[in-house]
Amino acid sequence: MRHEELDWTPPPADPDQPAQLRRILRLFRPYRSRLAVVGLLVAASSLVTVASPFMLREVLDVAIPRGRTGLLSLLALGMIAAAVVNSAFGVLQTLISTTVGQRVMHDLRTAVYGRLQSMPLAFFTRTRTGEVQSRIANDIGGMQATVTSTATSLVSNLTAVVATVVAMIALDWRLTAVSLLLLPLFVWISRRVGDERRRITSQRQSQMAAMAAMVTESLSVSGILLGRTMGRAESLTNAFAAESERLVGLEVRANMAGRWKMSTIGVVMAAMPAVIYWAAGIALQTGGPDISLGTLVAFVSLQQGLFRPTVSLLSTGVQMQSSLALFHRIFEYLDLPLDITEPADPVRLEKIRGEVTFEDVSFSYDSSGAALSGIDLTVPEGGSLGVVGPTGSGKSTLGHLVPRLYDVTGGRVLLDGVDVRDLDFDTLSRAVGVVSQETYLFHASVADNLRFAKPDATLEEIQAAAEAAQIHDYIISLPDGYDTLVGERGYRFSGGEKQRLAIARTILRDPPVLILDEATSALDTHTEHAVQKAIDALSAGRTTITIAHRLSTVRDADQIVVLHEGRITERGTHSELLAGDGHYAALVRRDARQPAKV
Repeated sequence: MRHEELDWTPPPADPDQPAQLRRILRLFRPYRSRLAVVGLLVAASSLVTVASPFMLREVLDVAIPRGRTGLLSLLALGMIAAAVVNSAFGVLQTLISTTVGQRVMHDLRTAVYGRLQSMPLAFFTRTRTGEVQSRIANDIGGMQATVTSTATSLVSNLTAVVATVVAMIALDWRLTAVSLLLLPLFVWISRRVGDERRRITSQRQSQMAAMAAMVTESLSVSGILLGRTMGRAESLTNAFAAESERLVGLEVRANMAGRWKMSTIGVVMAAMPAVIYWAAGIALQTGGPDISLGTLVAFVSLQQGLFRPTVSLLSTGVQMQSSLALFHRIFEYLDLPLDITEPADPVRLEKIRGEVTFEDVSFSYDSSGAALSGIDLTVPEGGSLGVVGPTGSGKSTLGHLVPRLYDVTGGRVLLDGVDVRDLDFDTLSRAVGVVSQETYLFHASVADNLRFAKPDATLEEIQAAAEAAQIHDYIISLPDGYDTLVGERGYRFSGGEKQRLAIARTILRDPPVLILDEATSALDTHTEHAVQKAIDALSAGRTTITIAHRLSTVRDADQIVVLHEGRITERGTHSELLAGDGHYAALVRRDARQPAKV
């Protein structure tokens, strides 16, 4: 098998930022009614905010100079009411926008996970588990601020800026022109900073993915065993420290990128009131237009109110540009091609007999050569087939084609006369069960691991499956019985015990077709006999394809085929193949010379 030669490089980056922004906006489309409410709250909040400076002008120019106590009281109450209403609008706006943002993150996480569940097996043989985890956890997690608050902040600040500028023009258009003179320069600076941060963010997320992959591999049970027995614990720690050091540098660069430029904007914005006071004073001394004290104070109040949303708007633009790198990494996974898909009009078999046929099947992992070629086989309903051959002959590949872990590149694989590529996924998963050499168990209870095959299984059904798999007595001898946690990847159990748990799980699934892929090759002779009893119970009445390196597991098969370099070189029963004195007979003699495992 040559999985490692496949190239699953993600598609290239899309340089079309507007198209990417449109795609991001489509994520919010299901929640447009809630976003409309947020928009109304933002607009109302902005109007209330700009009303306060006008009330302040009336206080300074009318109510206080003319001694109108009643008007002064009303204006003061109005300013207090504006603050209360604005605060309430802000709380509601935050609640709705945060809920929408979290729903969008949920949709993204689910979409990425679902896409990965649909990817062919070859993708996972090429991709580090930590990389996959990082895309779901770090990248989507890193977008939290963008989807929960940044989008709302953008709308809120933009509305506030527009409303404030309109109010400033209404007060004095000349002072407004002076205030907005440097705004184009500020926008240009923020865009430059955003581009810089987006590049650094992409590098940072890649580094975080590399660290996640290292943690997943080296801190798993297998990784710890390997590291300690090889005396590599210190070197692994040093390697992790080096990766972490690189991340430190990227984090510092990400946080400091454009800080001096943005701080310059802040200093200029903070100095603008002084410029306005200076301009108004010069105008009065030179006989320019008369500006009342109330207008001047109200204008400066608006201008200071403009400072916060303007700087926030520029910072939001920078943050959104940085987030484009995260969205791009997520879209890379969502855009991965699906080679194995369900047909548009799939065939569903209600009753599955279990006849498996290979018609002139060929398969290759890449263009370098065929892993299988010219395979013609039929395994009748309830029949048994043994597949043997040297390492790399294509045995496991043949077994992977029946449940569509891979699709043939030539010919057809038929189940009850129907091409497996025409079947719906539910029929195929009900039809074919696989027990492989590498048994995978979740970090959950024994019962939950078995119930994975049949979520609605009763305890009685679980126990019956365990009894058939010769593992029930051992399970009930444990302190917690079926509630015993199996540990990370089942390391609390021996190889033979894990295999019998896997067989019990498959018995519970009750598939008509069974693929046994080297299910006993890693076991000692005593354990193999125990597991073989469980396999015999599992195989009874089912169509069984046994892929074996050790020939003792296939000698009673109805038919045995010998694969060599992807082709069938011999076929027949055990006795017929021995009499032929070919490859099979040579393999039998090899097994006879090898000492039994104890």
